[in-house]
Amino acid sequence: MPTVTYQIPNISCMHCVHTIKSELKELAGVVSVEARADTKQAVVTFEAPATEEQIVALLTEIKYPPQK
Repeated sequence: MPTVTYQIPNISCMHCVHTIKSELKELAGVVSVEARADTKQAVVTFEAPATEEQIVALLTEIKYPPQK
């Protein structure tokens, strides 16, 4: 099961953290999501059918695009 850490500059508060966690957990195959405002990171563990491309697309759609 892959675990990927995303650097997300737009995370600024706990509301951001909650939004990221709740949206990503709705994606089929996402096992866990940990997001932190202090580090501006989200750590996502997932399995099929979720893909890294889907996760990045969803983060971008909800206005939290990960830094490349």
